[in-house]
Amino acid sequence: MKTIRLTMGQALVKFLDNQYLEFDGEENKFVKGVFSIFGHGNVTGLGAALEEERAGLRLYQGRNEQGMAHAAMAYAKQKNRREIIACTSSIGPGALNMVTTAGTATVNRIPLLLLPGDTFACRQPDPVLQQVEDPADHTITANDAFKPVSKYWDRVNRPEQLMTALINAMRVLTDPAETGTVTLCLPQDVQAEAYDYPVEFFAKRVHHVDRMLPAQKAVERAAEIIKGKKNPIIICGGGAVYSEARTELQNFAETFNIPFGETQAGKGLLPWNHSHSLGGIGVTGTSAANEIARDADLVIAVGTRLSDFTTASKWAFQNPDVEVLAINVNKFDAMKMNASFVQADAAEGLKALTQLLQKQGYTSAYQDEIKVAKEKWDGEVDRLYGIELEEGLSQTRVLGEINNTIGEDAIIVGASGSLPGDLQRVWRPIKPKTYHMEYGFSCMGYEISGAFGAKIAAPEQEVYVMVGDGSYLMLHSELVTSIQEGRKINVLLFDNQGFGCIHNLQRSQGIPTFGTVFRYRSEETGELSGDCMPIDFAANARSYGAETYTVTTIEELKDALTKVKESKVSTLIDIKVLPDTMTDGYENWWRVGVPEVANRETVLNAHKTMLEEIKKTKKY
Repeated sequence: MKTIRLTMGQALVKFLDNQYLEFDGEENKFVKGVFSIFGHGNVTGLGAALEEERAGLRLYQGRNEQGMAHAAMAYAKQKNRREIIACTSSIGPGALNMVTTAGTATVNRIPLLLLPGDTFACRQPDPVLQQVEDPADHTITANDAFKPVSKYWDRVNRPEQLMTALINAMRVLTDPAETGTVTLCLPQDVQAEAYDYPVEFFAKRVHHVDRMLPAQKAVERAAEIIKGKKNPIIICGGGAVYSEARTELQNFAETFNIPFGETQAGKGLLPWNHSHSLGGIGVTGTSAANEIARDADLVIAVGTRLSDFTTASKWAFQNPDVEVLAINVNKFDAMKMNASFVQADAAEGLKALTQLLQKQGYTSAYQDEIKVAKEKWDGEVDRLYGIELEEGLSQTRVLGEINNTIGEDAIIVGASGSLPGDLQRVWRPIKPKTYHMEYGFSCMGYEISGAFGAKIAAPEQEVYVMVGDGSYLMLHSELVTSIQEGRKINVLLFDNQGFGCIHNLQRSQGIPTFGTVFRYRSEETGELSGDCMPIDFAANARSYGAETYTVTTIEELKDALTKVKESKVSTLIDIKVLPDTMTDGYENWWRVGVPEVANRETVLNAHKTMLEEIKKTKKY
């Protein structure tokens, strides 16, 4: 056997540089680069290897480990999970900064490869700088925190262990059903140790992602269920997007006259004005989707994990005869809500069902209900887009202006706060892959980093990030990296002077404002009840080198949006919106824990309401 002597770090880089993924006959280089923040735990091992051996792997210099990992995750999401960028950090705090993103990627079923440095395998220098020690178990380090949020976790304590670790890493990263975060912990001494690796290990390796075909019996069972139902509704989830099931979803909906609602991950697969599109469904859904879902006798869940926001905490489906039928590559997701299921790729599952149901002459019993519900909602969005207030800008008015200005090819990115809810309801995408929302984890701080990752993935398209002031303050460091890399992103910062979404939730349950608005501490009361804090976000971004604008009127917003299109560098528009001007309601409910014992009557009443609504939910 021919061998080559390499350090573990060199072998890792050489292997990653030769991984490819094939899907539907199209082959792509799978690992396109590495995000890094170098420290003593990786700079002299993997860092030295990257300097010498990186070849086709571009190095991106992160500013915050969580931020760079968010960017890597967003890149993979925008690429439909066909390409990834790996992330490396030092040990201790540098590594732990990536745990949040590890959870975000795993929840969202997005491939993310993390390569955190680790303590010395030989243990001779212990305890080293930034080492976490467990007196009862010396094998535990900070990196064990990645275990519950990783789909595969390994610690490479000897250089030859790298081979099995990497094969398993690729197994998970390229599996549509089981993908998520892969964490390979790299002890800093082992990164620099050499081994005689088999040359064949570094040959070009193509990972073939074959569409999972449905079993014929499963299709027949599903068809029998559908045939017995008059008013079904489809839920389009992220799995339909990653499957690229646009044509199959359209054919299925139109052939059998079945409307569809969208999850955050599934929104935009078909254009908003498609005749059977009811828009977002669930807690942040439209009246059209939620009213149809309320009376539906069958829910056809395509590529969705049926989260509480999608099902309105299992409250959305009120028909006593309603059943759930799932099409999903992941059996764990397919069986949720006591569903019957077809375990299959979304496109293949829909295609097989369409063929069989066409032969059997099925059609739904809907007459004009879909059209009426859709027209009613479209009118409501027009109203929301047109709201004008003397006091200042409403959030929905601003979103309408942005939607009508930036163009059909522009990508929007978001993740947390009130904006995702508004966007799921009122945003009107035309082209696929222009609506990029991380809402599986709703991770504050994903937004700007995610926009940078999306821009790397789609350099020819304009990328706009929708972010609240709370999320901006939490994490915006990769704005600097976007400027460094010449990858222009446009930050649309909605400043409502606090955590507006949670402020609304707090008050909706009878709790007065407490710790959710950005106010100075009052000298008189000792509470955070003073004046609101005026923050010049434009000045902050300008100090990094971004072009910035501050707007308080629609005319200023229009002017700024025109100018940012012409800019060659990253931009930020500081949009001063009025608090409490987001959307709410529309036939939904969301279960949160409301105190059973409280001093306020308003809280007790909210608890009673919660108990009444729980009675309406499905018990599985």
